[in-house]
Amino acid sequence: MNTRPLFPFLLAATALLAVGCQTVNTTERAEPTGQRDIVAEKRVITDASLNRKVNIVAVNQAVGAGGLLAVQVELVNATRSLQSFSYKFEWFDDQGMAVTGPATAFIPKQVEGKESIFVSGTAPNERARDFRLKLIETN
Repeated sequence: MNTRPLFPFLLAATALLAVGCQTVNTTERAEPTGQRDIVAEKRVITDASLNRKVNIVAVNQAVGAGGLLAVQVELVNATRSLQSFSYKFEWFDDQGMAVTGPATAFIPKQVEGKESIFVSGTAPNERARDFRLKLIETN
């Protein structure tokens, strides 16, 4: 049996697999000096497809410049391929009422396969004491 005609096909298939299996190696302090203020959170999943691809790892908050609430969310891509999504933060006062500010649109973002990233938001004014993060899948 002559395997020479299969060689170009096998070479191309191997190259495609190598590109599709790209992961990201990272390093960080074994004992971080900064301590996160992790927020206990409640999730409402309405898009199971996105939830299988991009997962929330942790949510932390801090008081930023001018006393404004700042929120940072760590996300991880659970797949081996690039994922696109959009996000936006909504803000609420201490009585649960929406805080009006500049209109915020969804912000497009991408995350490589198996990579973790952070998305951040800062409250539009000092009345904001709470938040909601919305994620939608984009193609």
